Order: sequence, then structure tokens, then C-alpha cells
Amino acid sequence: MCIRDSYYVPKPLSEEELLLRRRIDEINTDQPCYGSRRIGAILAREGLRASRKRVQRLMRDMGILAIYPGPKLSAGDESPKFPYLLRGVDINHPNHTWGSDITYVRLKGGFMYLTVFLDWYSRYVISWSFSDSLSADFVVEALEDAFRSARPMIINSDQGSQYTSPQYVELLQGAGVRISMDGRGRAHDNIFTERLWRSVKYEEVYLKEYRSPREAREGLRRYFEFYNNRRPHQALGYRTPAEVYLEHKGEEMIAGS
Repeated sequence: MCIRDSYYVPKPLSEEELLLRRRIDEINTDQPCYGSRRIGAILAREGLRASRKRVQRLMRDMGILAIYPGPKLSAGDESPKFPYLLRGVDINHPNHTWGSDITYVRLKGGFMYLTVFLDWYSRYVISWSFSDSLSADFVVEALEDAFRSARPMIINSDQGSQYTSPQYVELLQGAGVRISMDGRGRAHDNIFTERLWRSVKYEEVYLKEYRSPREAREGLRRYFEFYNNRRPHQALGYRTPAEVYLEHKGEEMIAGS
């Protein structure tokens, strides 16, 4: 776990902007396929009028990328391109594939960003990091933290700048980890991480009114401890992520002894 909020004081936001951000976050959590036009229409029906340009700006500031086919990138875009490697792949053991994503965490008077590295087979949260900015640094720090415990065959993410940064790409390539990225317009390419965000938001964030990054960090620390070690998953036969992840990790250690 990495935290980069020790001296952060949330930038004051107007009540109107806080409310718009709150509803955009809630709509996106419920319907990640919705783009700025549809989100704007929902806001208008609720009496929260904002131009599409403003909704797009807020979504961008919040790190929200709607899952739908986007425009083709320009010929001058030099970001590295990586294919989606997991179509039809049988993920049958821990540390085969990890997924990573970034989500927006609201505070009473501001906001932070959260990233995780999640083992897809066991749903175990390997590491997480908290930051006041969308720079690549906190994703790289979370990855370095995850690598202290294990390394997967593949890591999947979206095509955001944090995941195409030289630091991130070089760290994965140096570790011999294959890079997979969501295909445009494919809502299910990172489905396990999307489900994790829904659990985090509905079971923790939306039930609290975090007054500071420190309070949010402590709440999230407790939640991930609960999620990994005490929250049974139907898809895991009502076992916890830690039971599935550590059981197989122990088998690997015995096999390699």
C-alpha cells in the first residue's frame, strides 16, 4: 500500500461543483458505459444543469473514461499501444493475470484518486495507492509495492496515460510481465476491477463522509482488509479472496521446494 497524501489539503470546491462531481461519480459507478452526453441528460433531469463541455471536463478531472468506442487517435500520438491479450484465455490460478484501474474518491470538501492491482483469479487486492493527482507516480508506486509480494504473467489496464508512461511500461517489461490493455468499446475487458469499484463505493465510500485524506485512507485500509480476509464471494464458492489466493500461493511454494 502506498499513500501520497501526508500534506495534502483538498482544494476548496463550490457546493455546486461538489454536487455535480458526486452525481457524476455515482452515475459512472452504476453505469460505466455512459458517456458525457447521457450523464449530462441525467443531470438535467435532476435539475443539475451543466453543459456537455463542463461534464466532459469534470469527467476528465475525475479520471473517468466512459467505456464506449472512442475516436481514432491522431497519427501524431506516440503513446505505446498494447493489445488486449485475454480474450478466450483461461485464467486458472493466482498471479496469472492482475488488473489495475484508477477511481475517484470523494471527500467532504474535495477528492482523491485510488488505484489497485487486483488478482483476477482470486479477486485478491495485491496493493493499492492513494493520491491527490492523476500522475503516473502513484500507479508505479502501487506496482512496485505489489511486486514485493509476487509477479503475474499478465497485467491488464485501460489505455490511460498512467499505464502508457515510460516508468510503468519499463517496470513491467523489465520484470518480464506481459502488458494487456482494454480494447476500445469493450465494456467487459476489465470487468473484475469494475466490480471491485462498485463494492468499494457502495460498501464503503458512499456510506461515509470523509473529512480528510487521512480519514479516507484509514477507511479504505479497513475496507480492503475486510474485503480480502472476511468478505466471502459467491464466485469463489463463498470463500474469501485471501483464502483462494494464499491457498494456491502455498501450493506453489510446496511445488517449488
